[in-house]
Amino acid sequence: MYKAQTRGISVTVEPRFVEEESSPSESRYFFAYTVEIVNNGSEPVQLRSRHWRIIDGRGTCQEVRGAGVVGKQPVLDPGESFSYTSGCPLTTPDGLMAGSYTMATHAGESFEAEIPAFSLDSPHVRRSVH
Repeated sequence: MYKAQTRGISVTVEPRFVEEESSPSESRYFFAYTVEIVNNGSEPVQLRSRHWRIIDGRGTCQEVRGAGVVGKQPVLDPGESFSYTSGCPLTTPDGLMAGSYTMATHAGESFEAEIPAFSLDSPHVRRSVH
């Protein structure tokens, strides 16, 4: 698991390779990741948007921005959590993801909560030791 904390907002990510949705012979590798967001702060916050950087095994970076996550913009009171699972297709057997969520307080202040960088690894990666 990978974890980051920003201003009392804890973001934990657990990625996994999904063999049944992948086809290595066609350079299609599918990864799922489950995210848990916990408000350890003292005030309610709302997740407004997301920004992902997805880097494949060749170093190609793709940026994804959008409102909310899985069609939702959850409000988290202190002590509450929100979890969701999403996925990421790659054309390489490994990669990396990282990003941030734009959070907003009830007072209207926005801040970026870090999503920790996490690796996407399939059993199809060829590693060499020099």
